[in-house]
Amino acid sequence: MPGGKQITLSDKAHGLPFSKGLLAQSFTAIGLPPSKAHAIAQAIQDDLRASDELSISMQRLRELADEYLKRLAGDSYARRYVRMYQLSNLDKPLIIMIGGTTGVGKSTIATEVAHRLGITRVVSTDSIREVMRGIFTKDLMPAIYESAFNAWRGLRVPVPHGANPVIVGFREQTAVVTTGVKSLIDRSVLEGESLLLEGVHLVPGYIEPRQFKNARVVQIVISVEDEDAHRSHFYIREVQTDGMRPFERYRANFGNIRLLGHYIEDLAREHDIPLLVSHQLDLTIADVLEHVIDEVVGSED
Repeated sequence: MPGGKQITLSDKAHGLPFSKGLLAQSFTAIGLPPSKAHAIAQAIQDDLRASDELSISMQRLRELADEYLKRLAGDSYARRYVRMYQLSNLDKPLIIMIGGTTGVGKSTIATEVAHRLGITRVVSTDSIREVMRGIFTKDLMPAIYESAFNAWRGLRVPVPHGANPVIVGFREQTAVVTTGVKSLIDRSVLEGESLLLEGVHLVPGYIEPRQFKNARVVQIVISVEDEDAHRSHFYIREVQTDGMRPFERYRANFGNIRLLGHYIEDLAREHDIPLLVSHQLDLTIADVLEHVIDEVVGSED
């Protein structure tokens, strides 16, 4: 048989074939470099064939994965693998909300986290705002027709004395978008499907995670402390989108963007929502995954 002896999963319908690629993918989900992940998956496949263990249960495969990870990658990766498996077998849908001001890397982080956790529904609050624009006219709801950092332009009432119009406008826009966010979560919970939401409008205090009784809800806020590093994200964004998200527009509003960041971060501290400072993308993704696992599965003793 080309490629060697066929290995099948005994407790899968019709004896589905064992996939070295899928096993390696599960190892990269816990943070192993792809080359290392594939090497360990290859070692497991080779040893199964060498011992003529050609029909294997999922439980036996998980035990082997744990054993090989301990030996070839270390105990920390083995523990993470076990906990990731527990996370994938929840009795309720998982809802993850990743917030933070514009330009901290939320969408990139969300996409990678969703991929590693096998979540297929990823929605940005900007998309929700776009849908709401199709429902409500600008005259009826002007706040949603501006960017978050310029929502003050859509205010129809005087700003209270001493209040910052940027914050007041953002709060009004967030309150409107939150209605759509709650509806989307309710729909996912009803359908039993996990969901990852990301966006500037996922502000601590506007949604109470405990209100969704039939879901596991995890909320996180991302921040970038260094202003120069934060500013550089917008230049990279312009390059990656071929100028559709121009650097100059964000540079001109950078003060407002930072102001919203501090406001969101203060609310995270006030409501005891985890605030993860992003220095390096790969490490931030690992931190988010670790926090989600700790929140849902439980932290290690």
